[in-house]
Amino acid sequence: MGKVISIANQKGGVGKSTTAINLAACLAEKKKNILLIDLDPQSNTTSGYGIEKDSIKNSVYDLIMGECSIEDAILNMEYPKMDIISSVPDLAGAEIELLEFEDKEFRLKNSLDTIKSNYDYIFIDCPPSLSMITINGLAASDSILIPMQAEYYAMEGLALLINTIEMIRENINPALDIQGILFTMYDGRTKLSQEIVENVKTNLNVKIYNTVIPRNVRLAEAPSYGVPINLYDKKSKGAKAYISLAEEFLEMEGNNGK
Repeated sequence: MGKVISIANQKGGVGKSTTAINLAACLAEKKKNILLIDLDPQSNTTSGYGIEKDSIKNSVYDLIMGECSIEDAILNMEYPKMDIISSVPDLAGAEIELLEFEDKEFRLKNSLDTIKSNYDYIFIDCPPSLSMITINGLAASDSILIPMQAEYYAMEGLALLINTIEMIRENINPALDIQGILFTMYDGRTKLSQEIVENVKTNLNVKIYNTVIPRNVRLAEAPSYGVPINLYDKKSKGAKAYISLAEEFLEMEGNNGK
């Protein structure tokens, strides 16, 4: 049975889609069967894999609204071991449309439960807000991976996110676990970055990845070419960081990737 992991943070611009794209790709390279779900109407994960929105026949919007099956929504990628369910801007309208369904919080979960066994890991790239779409992602998930920047305002956002997770546990998904916190856009030259990391490690009883994702030009360039960083420039610092993250992820899962 595949493990479902939401990649989420209520604060935008923290490298959420970058992490979804590149962690999924690096795990697929390690022979893990991966399904990546773009649950963000901005569709950055979709475009980050070079998928043209006009070419999408069945998106995550169609799936949630019951207009297609999950089998029809899954797009087989040209990369081995990688499938994706794409997003489209229309997904933003689902926020209101979902209110008509009795099972509005569980539309995605109900579909995923039928195909979880086909994958080792299913990653959900959630929108940067606590919306009904995000709630669908968290309701379907076993755990949540939190990318965050090592900056002051990110600390405030993290506190709000942890409160949100507690609310989801109490009302919707009691089994939701925190997979871990991943520091992104990290600049080790600044004292503030180091202090924020130490602060989180000291004050929060959550898993924190030893791997940090640096600010890296090649990492920022890769989405414009529609490929993950391990295929765009494997020797870059960004690629090395996400390859290291994939290895640490599997180690924490008790899985050596073989």
